[in-house]
Amino acid sequence: MPVRMYKQFLPLVVFLAILTVAVGGFASRGPANGGAATGEGKAVDSGPWFRGPGNDPASSIPDKNGGQVQIEREGDSHFYVTADINGRSVRMMVDSGASIIALTRDDAEAIGIDVDRLPEMGSANTAGGVVPIRPVELDRVRVEGLEVMGVQAAVIDADMPTSLLGQSFLSRLDGVTVEGDRMTLR
Repeated sequence: MPVRMYKQFLPLVVFLAILTVAVGGFASRGPANGGAATGEGKAVDSGPWFRGPGNDPASSIPDKNGGQVQIEREGDSHFYVTADINGRSVRMMVDSGASIIALTRDDAEAIGIDVDRLPEMGSANTAGGVVPIRPVELDRVRVEGLEVMGVQAAVIDADMPTSLLGQSFLSRLDGVTVEGDRMTLR
């Protein structure tokens, strides 16, 4: 049974590893025009990915219930949340290895992003071929009571099963811990 489960998730693990490297390289060099694209496809002068107005830990808004969100591990060994992105609900897998939030095309379009108007700022090689990466800045991302403003993300035109909640959100929190089958965001 464990071998069969390993084989079942191997394509997802390989894809996530490739995506993390591709998005990490993309995020580390920054957009060619010196800014990131917003949901409307406009460039904004965000400078380095994790600095600037709305892009520092002070822009994290903790909830009123102790500032913690507890997430139980699901049957596939991953942690999932329903995030509120720009006022819309998006189911996401928490991926501390992803440099930024990676949105599926479907999720990006569901929250009102015109994906085709976003500039392609790189690509990732996947088992399904080369896919474009399109940067976007999300006005706000909220997971239960934890909210972060001005969050860098990328729309990935690939056959990803779910969007990823990466470090552009997680690193702006006070902490992320995993104990057994429970993850705590603070």
